[in-house]
Amino acid sequence: MTTITCISPIDGSVLATRAAMSLDAARAAAAKGRAAQAAWAARPRAERTALVLKAVDIIGSQNDRMTRELAGQMGRPTRYGGEFGGFAERARYMAEIADSALADMVIEDSDASTRKIVREARGLVLVVAPWNYPYMTAINTIAPALIAGNTVMLKHASQTLLVGEHLAEAFHAAGVPEDVFQNVFLSHDVTSSLIAERGFDFVNFTGSVGGGQAMERAAAGTFTPVATELGGKDPGYVRADANLDAAVETLIDGAMFNAGQCCCGIERIYVHESLYDAFVEKSVALVNTYKLGNPTEAGTTIGPMAHVRFAATVRAQIDAALAAGATAHIAKMPADDGGAYLTPQILTGVTHEMEVMREESFGPVVGIMPVKDDAEAVALMNDSHYGLTAAIWTADVAAAEAIGAQLQTGTVFMNRCDYLDPALCWSGCKDTGSGGGLSPIGYHNLTRPKSYHLKKA
Repeated sequence: MTTITCISPIDGSVLATRAAMSLDAARAAAAKGRAAQAAWAARPRAERTALVLKAVDIIGSQNDRMTRELAGQMGRPTRYGGEFGGFAERARYMAEIADSALADMVIEDSDASTRKIVREARGLVLVVAPWNYPYMTAINTIAPALIAGNTVMLKHASQTLLVGEHLAEAFHAAGVPEDVFQNVFLSHDVTSSLIAERGFDFVNFTGSVGGGQAMERAAAGTFTPVATELGGKDPGYVRADANLDAAVETLIDGAMFNAGQCCCGIERIYVHESLYDAFVEKSVALVNTYKLGNPTEAGTTIGPMAHVRFAATVRAQIDAALAAGATAHIAKMPADDGGAYLTPQILTGVTHEMEVMREESFGPVVGIMPVKDDAEAVALMNDSHYGLTAAIWTADVAAAEAIGAQLQTGTVFMNRCDYLDPALCWSGCKDTGSGGGLSPIGYHNLTRPKSYHLKKA
C-alpha cells in the first residue's frame, strides 16, 4: 500500500499519514464525480453559490485551528494568523461576478433568429493544490468551478494533507454533495494514469515546473485542458524617483514573508544606482530585525522552510553564489540548524550567471543588483525563463505602464508586490505556465463556449 506522509518542519516528526488510493479506487471516485455533475449543474446557480459561500463561512469559523495546523504542516508563524482573509476575499469575489462572467452573449434575438453563445460547465475538474498557501490557492479554482456547475476532485500537496480534509468537511457540512466535491489522496503515478485515461475534463495544477510538465505529458493526445501556475523568479525594480523606505519595506517583505515560499514572492531586485547603497543598507537593517524560530512561539517572525530538502536547495544556491564572488549580508542566526531552519539572506555582488538569480529559490534569499536606467532594468527583468509577476517602484504612472508593456510577465505591479487581486486574471508566461485563474477569465477557463443558432423562420 502506498502512503502519503506529512513531515512537520518544526521538529521533523511525522504529523500525518494517509493511504493513497489505488488506481481502481481513483477511477471509481472520478466516475462518481462525473455522474454527479449533471444534477449539480442543473441546480440554480444561486443555490450553488450559496452553498459555496456557506462552506467559506464554516472555514472562517475554524481560523484558529487553521493557524495552528499550518504552523505544524508548513512552518508559517502563528503570529500571522491563518489564510481566511484571502480565502474569503477570493471566494466571495468570484461569487459576486458569477452571473456577469457566465452570462449568455446574445448576438441576435429577433423574430427571425436567436444567436447566442453560452458558457457550459466542463464536467469534472481536478484541482492539484500546493502547500505554500494551501487554502487560498485551492479556493482559486474550487469556488468558481463549483459555482459554474462543475464537480471537483481535490488532490492536495502531501505537506498539507489536513487542508484537503478540512475543505471537504466544510463543503459537505454546507450541503455540497460528497460526490460533487471529493478530497482524494493520489500518488503521482495514479494521477498521471487518470489524466491519460481522460478521467477528468479539466486539470488545474499549481506547483513546480517539473510537476506541470508531468501533467501535460499525461494529458498529451487526450485534449484535456491543463492549466498550470508553475515556478517564478519574480523581479522588483526601484527607479530613481521611488519612495525608498516604502520600496525597502514592501520588497523585502515580499522576498522573506512565509520564509520566501510565495508563488509571487520577490526573488531578485534591481535598484537604480543612485539609490542602491541606501536600499541595501536599509534592507539589511530590516532583515536583521527578524527572529528565526519555532513558528508556534509568539516572538517568531520567520519560521522554518516547509521541508529540509527545500532549505537544502536554497543553501546550495547561496553557497554557489558566495563561491562565485557574491557577498552575504546577514550573519547566521542562532536558530539556523542546517536543516529546515534557514537564516534569511541578502546577497550583493550577484550576476545572472549565478543560479540564485536565474532558478527559482522559493526560500528566504534575494539578490540585489544596481542598474543605470530603465533599459538595463527591463533587460535584466526579462532575462529569465519564468514570468509570473514584476514589481516597479516609481512615482511615475506613465513610466510604470511603459516599462510594464516591455516586460514578459503575467502581472505588473506598481508600488506593491506579492499580492493576488481576485478581480484581475492570475496568469503567467514562459516556464511559469499557461492558463488564467480568478476574474471573469477564470470562469471562462472553467467552462466551454457553446453556440446556438436558432432560425425561427
